[in-house]
Amino acid sequence: MSSQSPAIDDDLRNRIIADPEAILEDQDLMRALIAANERSMGTNIVDLRGIAMERLEARLDRLEDTHRNVIAAAYENLAGTNQIHRAVLRMMEPVKFERFLADLKGDVADILRVDAIRLILESAATEADPAVARLSDVLGVAEPGFVHGYVSAGRDTGTRQVTLRQLSDAQPDIHGDKAPFIRSEACLTLDLGPGRLPGLLVMGSEDPHQFTPQQGTDLLTFFAGVFERVMRRWLA
Repeated sequence: MSSQSPAIDDDLRNRIIADPEAILEDQDLMRALIAANERSMGTNIVDLRGIAMERLEARLDRLEDTHRNVIAAAYENLAGTNQIHRAVLRMMEPVKFERFLADLKGDVADILRVDAIRLILESAATEADPAVARLSDVLGVAEPGFVHGYVSAGRDTGTRQVTLRQLSDAQPDIHGDKAPFIRSEACLTLDLGPGRLPGLLVMGSEDPHQFTPQQGTDLLTFFAGVFERVMRRWLA
């Protein structure tokens, strides 16, 4: 007569009976139990319940990934909104135009985390303005039609208010000494009011992924709208 040892320790068995939810909530343990059940049934039996559970687990994993992505996108959007609001408030503080331009290339550029920023105004005037020359690191003057030509890159297309793109060869006339390092840019076309030629605000980044065509432009469109109104005030 042979004795057979119990398949499971009595203490562990009692703990499982007392708290079965602990087993159900442990995904690794449940997978091991299901696998053991499938092995005991053999290879000729299709376990429809097991297949259904696998599909439910896959759907749950996808939902969890989507949930994490939505939360991450919400936080990123909130951070971007706060960033734009801070830049707008800083931009509205100066009471002199030269201070406004100095802040644009300084504090505003830092808040927006861009490595270069330049304001281009179209003008029909041919004579150089000493004030423009003094502020040439942030302010430039171009001939009529420059804004459309630069933003469209010479293509016969309409000009959007915000254009995001990656660069391999940034123009020194736009990004200055930092041009060799600029790998993406945001171009904000500016409507400066009736009777005035358009302007262009260009932000450059050394990060090739900071401005890409796949990104949304809502926040930068809002920023461009505020910038237009501020510029109209100065030009008036």
